[in-house]
Amino acid sequence: MNSADPTIFLVDDDATVLKGSQRLLTAAGFNVETFQSADDFLERHDPAVSGCLILDVAMPGLSGLELQQALHARHSFLPIIFLTGRADIPMSVQAMKDGALDLLQKPVDESDLLAAIDRALIRGRELRESNALTASVEERLATLTPREREVLMHVVEGRMNKQIAGDLGTVEKTIKVHRARMMEKMKVRSVAQLVQLMERAGIRSETPAR
Repeated sequence: MNSADPTIFLVDDDATVLKGSQRLLTAAGFNVETFQSADDFLERHDPAVSGCLILDVAMPGLSGLELQQALHARHSFLPIIFLTGRADIPMSVQAMKDGALDLLQKPVDESDLLAAIDRALIRGRELRESNALTASVEERLATLTPREREVLMHVVEGRMNKQIAGDLGTVEKTIKVHRARMMEKMKVRSVAQLVQLMERAGIRSETPAR
C-alpha cells in the first residue's frame, strides 16, 4: 500500500462495527480510515484522496443521508456504500435515488461487503477519469475564439466547410482557417476524434436543432 492507493472511509457511531470492519478491510489489503460521526468525516476528509465511503444510515447528529447530500453539494466523486441496521425501505430508496452504489443490511456478510467495495472503487475511478477528461476538454475549449467555437459545433454536427460558411455568413476559405486552428487547439487530427472527445466529455452541441 502507498499514499496513492484508494482509501476505504468507514463512518459509523458504533465503535464495535468500526473496529471489526477496519480489521477485515486492513487484512484484505486496503488503506482504511475510521470516523465515529459524519461531522468528523466532513471536517477531516481530503476530497483529493480516492476510494469509497462505507456509511451508516442512522447516526446521532448528521445522518448518513445528510452526509450524502453534503458530499453532493461539494461535487464529491466518492462512491457510497450504505449500511443499515433496520429494513427501512423509504430510507433505502432515497439513498439509492441520491446515488448510493449499494445498501447492505447489518450484520454485513464479509464477501458481500468486499464485492461492494470492488464495485465502488471501479465506479470511483471511472468518475474521476471522466471528470479529468471533461476538465481537459473544457480547458481546450476555453482557448478557442467565439468563431472557432461556432465552427467546432458545426463540425461536430457533420456540416461541411461550404455549409458552415453559408450558416455563418462567410466564405469557405475563412472557415478552413478557423477549422484548422480549432482542430490544433483541441489537439485532435480528425473529425472522428473530435466527435469522440466531445461525447466522452459529455459536451453537447450548442447550435440550434435543424
